[in-house]
Amino acid sequence: MGNGDIRVRGLAARAGGWSARHRWAAVGIWVLFVALAMGLGSAAGRVDVKDSDQLKGETHTAARIVEDAGIDEPAGESVLLQARGGGLKATDPEFRDAVDAVVRAVEGTGRVTEVTSPYDTKTISKDGRSALVQFDMRGESDTAGERIEPVLEAVEGVQQDHRSLRIEEIGGASMMKTFDDAFGDDFKKAEYSAVPVALGILLIAFGALVAALLPVLLAITAIMATMGLMGVVSHVMPMSDTANSVMLLVGLAVGVDYCLFYLRREREEREAGRDAQTALRIAAATSGRAIVVSGVTVCVAMAGMLFTGLAEFEAMGLASLMVVAVAMVGSVTVLPALLSLLGERVEKGRLPFLGRRRRSGGRQDSRFWTAVLRRVLAKPVVAVVVAAGALLAISAPALGMKTQQLTLDQEFGDSLPIVQTYNRLNDAFPGGSEPAEVIVKARDINAPEVKSALADFRDRAISSGASRGPVEIKLHDTQNVAFVYVPLVGGSDQDKAGASLDTLRDEVRPATLGKVDGVEAPITGQVAGSKDFNDQLAGAVVPVFAFVVVFAFVLMLLSFRSLTIAITSIVLNLLSVGAAYGILVAVFQHGWGASLVGAEGVGAIITWLPLFLFVILFGLSMDYHVFVVSRIREARLRGLATKDAIRHGVVTTAGVVTSAAVIMVAVFAIFGTLSMQSMKQMGVGLAAAVLIDATIIRGVLLPAVMALLGERNWYLPKWLHRLPDLTHDETPQAVAAPAARDDEGEPLKV
Repeated sequence: MGNGDIRVRGLAARAGGWSARHRWAAVGIWVLFVALAMGLGSAAGRVDVKDSDQLKGETHTAARIVEDAGIDEPAGESVLLQARGGGLKATDPEFRDAVDAVVRAVEGTGRVTEVTSPYDTKTISKDGRSALVQFDMRGESDTAGERIEPVLEAVEGVQQDHRSLRIEEIGGASMMKTFDDAFGDDFKKAEYSAVPVALGILLIAFGALVAALLPVLLAITAIMATMGLMGVVSHVMPMSDTANSVMLLVGLAVGVDYCLFYLRREREEREAGRDAQTALRIAAATSGRAIVVSGVTVCVAMAGMLFTGLAEFEAMGLASLMVVAVAMVGSVTVLPALLSLLGERVEKGRLPFLGRRRRSGGRQDSRFWTAVLRRVLAKPVVAVVVAAGALLAISAPALGMKTQQLTLDQEFGDSLPIVQTYNRLNDAFPGGSEPAEVIVKARDINAPEVKSALADFRDRAISSGASRGPVEIKLHDTQNVAFVYVPLVGGSDQDKAGASLDTLRDEVRPATLGKVDGVEAPITGQVAGSKDFNDQLAGAVVPVFAFVVVFAFVLMLLSFRSLTIAITSIVLNLLSVGAAYGILVAVFQHGWGASLVGAEGVGAIITWLPLFLFVILFGLSMDYHVFVVSRIREARLRGLATKDAIRHGVVTTAGVVTSAAVIMVAVFAIFGTLSMQSMKQMGVGLAAAVLIDATIIRGVLLPAVMALLGERNWYLPKWLHRLPDLTHDETPQAVAAPAARDDEGEPLKV
């Protein structure tokens, strides 16, 4: 087939053409950009989200009062002493000796303060068999886990001397250390293993080391640049470690995908007989344009998280948006330059045992998808009914989705000894491990009416049934602030504890502290934070869904100039998200197949995941959709009949979509192997959704729907013809004669 020069109007094609002509300049600019972004980020440092900014509502108000007062709440710890069997009581001499030994041991470490005996604070269980020695860690609470080891060893020493009792420690610092030791390295290994997994799959897909390295290098440099930019941007919108992890996942996924799309198309055109320059121009005009459309759509989806009003979500949304934008720009600029520089050397490091795949007409066909497409296009109605019915059935469990902040035992099961301590503590002192905290701010905290209201609040909290006590009051006279700790009836049962919280907020507080002028008394704590988070997230669902769906619809309409394509794109993506929700609920809430992923007994979906999954999946789904539909439209513009264009588009993209999907599924599945249920849920949800999207949606439902619609796929009402034309399509056919050139030597538009 002859070669020819092709000139197009699209931004991606222009960028690719410029980069191919100015190869070293393009590479140099990219390297300079990455280095500059990292340098600026390092110099600026990263500002993380403050506790007072995490949530709105009462939780936010309480954190603001504490922050404004300059009070550094220490990490609180408790030592649970509990009789084994039915023998000892807290009043027995042996039990008292053990309590005294614990007090002496923890004080002797020099790491603690405010040590209290259960005989002074009345922290003895109702059955008299359990007691709590409580104290605070010295220093900042954020780093208390690094200083807790000597205290844990001291308590363990007392346990060795009093074997008739169970003596074990739990609290903010000890849990921090336990989690860091058990899962910190595990989580980092999962992140680090994502790169070699992606590289291994790319090696199989391309069969050559250099070709496999290009997508990984592009993704890594995009991630490095974004990490630097996050430091700069964090001074305007604070970031977080969670946002950094999400950015890494999304950056690796889209960075590899975009490069994969571009590189595969360039290789395909060269194998069809075109010269290097023409192959690059065609790749830029087709895959490059698909990358831009997909990237902008993904950015819009990620921007939806900015509408939640939740600082953590806003950080994740902005970080993801930035890494997608950087990866998109890199794919259409530095990648063409590298391909132009490498030329045939992109095939270096070929793995001989893989061999070259059979190709036909310069196009990699998939026998499997060719066979599937033959049946789908022969009976599209049956294919639509079966595929859509299957997806709706998978989605059905999502109708009963229950979301909540996972408790310690839900998050980690019985895999850690501290979880068993947590359960024993909650059984003996319901709500004691996670009490509600009332932050009382007054003009004069020692005023008689304020002290009377505090005492009344303590009494009514117990008499109302919201707490069984003991209710502890800690005064900060200088700041005129009081902390009131109220163990909630219900303990680790979120529903019952939530009802107790409502009683405190709606009945006890108005009747006591609410009657004193000038007193603020927001109620915070783990249960309150969960409720406030749920309430705020529920209010954000509709705006976020509407923003993402409407803007994605508009972008697809402008990019393909087809009302039908825009509508079907949204519907198919929603089906994909719904199926992912259904799988999550079936596995983690109902326990169907939970043993396969180590998720027995969770019973709920973590609160933030549904909205997070919607935004991420809606964005990532557009990668495949835009790529496949662009190829179908391209074939249709070349004169193929609609069914032939569908067959051509799906079959020729099957290899690259499969490779991209396998990489995403593998990377996300790594997080599904972690012990933390929240990370496991995220990994399983993302992996399942991508797998469904790349198979049932793109391989069966999309071609079947388009086959049924026929020429109506390209329908655009006359009143919409005035919309901006962002198609910039170019039919990548060879030109028999050399193309005419303008005065500057550039080929004229075809």
